Amino acid sequence: MWPYGDRKHRQVEESDMKNLVYLQAIVKETLRLYPVAPLSGPRVAVEDCTIAGFHIPAGTHLVVNLWKLHRDPSVWVNPSEFIPERFIIDHPKLDVRGLLFECLPFGSGRRKCPGISLVLQVLHLTLARLLHTFELGMVSDATVDMSEGPGLTVPKATPLEVVLTPRLPSMLFDSNNKEE
Repeated sequence: MWPYGDRKHRQVEESDMKNLVYLQAIVKETLRLYPVAPLSGPRVAVEDCTIAGFHIPAGTHLVVNLWKLHRDPSVWVNPSEFIPERFIIDHPKLDVRGLLFECLPFGSGRRKCPGISLVLQVLHLTLARLLHTFELGMVSDATVDMSEGPGLTVPKATPLEVVLTPRLPSMLFDSNNKEE
């Protein structure tokens, strides 16, 4: 029994994540459209090869344009639009851990991000708790500008300003109130 009434008046727990399918799709779509780094780490071709009709000699330094890969219209319908449902309907098996080449926000192979499991776990739980705990509102009625600025991490061109209004009882966040 939850000490604060029904289950909606509690914090989101890690065990809830498996049921938050749409939230998982939102995270995947966000990572597809806005990878942490738009380019992969540099690689070196270990042998001569041909990629898309181009001869690549051994020793050539290679960088994958993840931003372009994630917006490829031959893979993604309306690739520049934020559509989380695509990961539920069109690409339900697609993972962002670097196993499939359609979406590599953390890179792939031996040089992919070593903290990927921790990042995904923390990202999902933090976002779930934020959305469950607060009502998010805009500071102004202006349309949100999602254009990107220059940089190694593809920052938003203009900051997003939001107002957070608590929607859960404050006693949930009091460290002196422990579950029985």
